[in-house]
Amino acid sequence: MAEAVDARLASAAAEQVRRLRADLASVGLPVPESEPSVRFALANAIPKAVREQLTEDLRLLVLPEVWLATLGSALTSEPALVLAAVPDAELLAAHNRVHDALAGRVRGAAARHLPGQWVPHCPLSRELTRTQLGRAMSALGVVKPLRAKVTAVGITDTRTGTFTPLRGP
Repeated sequence: MAEAVDARLASAAAEQVRRLRADLASVGLPVPESEPSVRFALANAIPKAVREQLTEDLRLLVLPEVWLATLGSALTSEPALVLAAVPDAELLAAHNRVHDALAGRVRGAAARHLPGQWVPHCPLSRELTRTQLGRAMSALGVVKPLRAKVTAVGITDTRTGTFTPLRGP
């Protein structure tokens, strides 16, 4: 089992992401079932004491606004289509705060989410072949940049999809 720290988007922005995902699904491409979000961290498990500390830290933080300004692909072994975020100071501060709370207290932290390596994004698709990636880009055409307020930060059980908010609804 893995657990993630996810930042969920406000309803209007989340609905726009859902529409983009629906456009991809309509041409037979795999899309996430999860609520639109930006993942801050991923680890094997996030213990209760760490969750409590993270809740306190998040209470003191202004939840950022995310500027999803680039349609691109996450270059893993099988790429996925994403809306990449501009990593402004407010977003990076929230991300760093999360990692300060997790540092040395969780096992199996995914390197791709660590400060200095993280590329903030909201997934539009699941893993795609190179051919599917081209189809996905064609299916969406021109995508307008999207401003999205983060309304909640919490823990997602990546096996079940259950989201437990630490801050926000």
